[in-house]
Amino acid sequence: MKALVLAGGRGTRLRPLTHTAAKQLVPVANRPILFYVLDNLAQAGIKEVGIIVSPETRKAIEEAVGQGSRWGLKTEFLFQEEPLGLAHAVKVARPFLGQSPFLMYLGDNLIGSGIGEFGKAFTAGKFDALILLKEVEDPSSFGVVELDGQGRVLRLVEKPKHPKSNLALVGIYFFSAEIHRAIDQIQPSWRGEFEITDAIQRLLEMKARVTGHVLKEWWIDTGKKDDLLAANSLVLDQWVGRQLEGYVDKESQVVGRVTVGRETQILRSTVRGPVVIGERVLIQDSFIGPFTTIGNGSQIVHSVIEHAVILEGVSIENVDRLEDSLIGNGARVFKDRTTRQGYRLHLGDDSVVEL
Repeated sequence: MKALVLAGGRGTRLRPLTHTAAKQLVPVANRPILFYVLDNLAQAGIKEVGIIVSPETRKAIEEAVGQGSRWGLKTEFLFQEEPLGLAHAVKVARPFLGQSPFLMYLGDNLIGSGIGEFGKAFTAGKFDALILLKEVEDPSSFGVVELDGQGRVLRLVEKPKHPKSNLALVGIYFFSAEIHRAIDQIQPSWRGEFEITDAIQRLLEMKARVTGHVLKEWWIDTGKKDDLLAANSLVLDQWVGRQLEGYVDKESQVVGRVTVGRETQILRSTVRGPVVIGERVLIQDSFIGPFTTIGNGSQIVHSVIEHAVILEGVSIENVDRLEDSLIGNGARVFKDRTTRQGYRLHLGDDSVVEL
């Protein structure tokens, strides 16, 4: 089985950060989201991976992933010039996929489990599609699926105004080569895109075997700031241990599950986990609270930070409280020390904010 990872698109919901970065490379617990996807593929035993890239993401994704050797994968980059929908991405990938069954995985999605068992169920059941689903509070924002009592898919609708189910498509799909025939028979939706929901619906009309599996574990589409922060918190809470490679002076406290990278200095500060701090970071006279990640080469001085994702090379100084924030590479946030205030920020790369 091959895999198709979608890492194109413009990432408009994460702007301004994605004006200068691919959304799939925004870090969660100081690792790009896309790397967790590739972890999952490798652990499922998949060896060949096609990665859909766009004009906006191509260079960054290719540089970050390379040939896939760190995962034991063989990667091929597939260029999608315009974001014309998920089914269009499958069209673009057809020369790579051939007649092989494949797993399609959206590169900005994270789930709290592996995918190997789903692949085995897909193969054993000789299905033409196995789709992962999750119960959600606002199904009108997603592709929605209706199931019968045996888990068979009855109907799919993309972002319905009046959903008849609370089961959303997760963004992880197993397909046989029949999906190509279904895609050839659909038309662009009202959004001007070739929808994968329409293609799966066409599979149903072709009497193909389509089944759904409802995830018990968590799932997050990291396309928005708050979702990204939630994903960061989940990964920190479940997957991060304690590892201190940097220097912590005697006046500092590091409590709980905290990872500190090499050449990092923590001086006269308190760090309360779960927290991940990268390499060559300076934490001085500050408090770093739970569910925070700080990228390589950053400096936090006389500040309080909690529940935040701080990318690389960031400077934060004299900020009384920064929380629920996403700060891009090379940004600088500072203020004079005469006023006290808490802040929530979403900053793109190289921003400068004087408070």
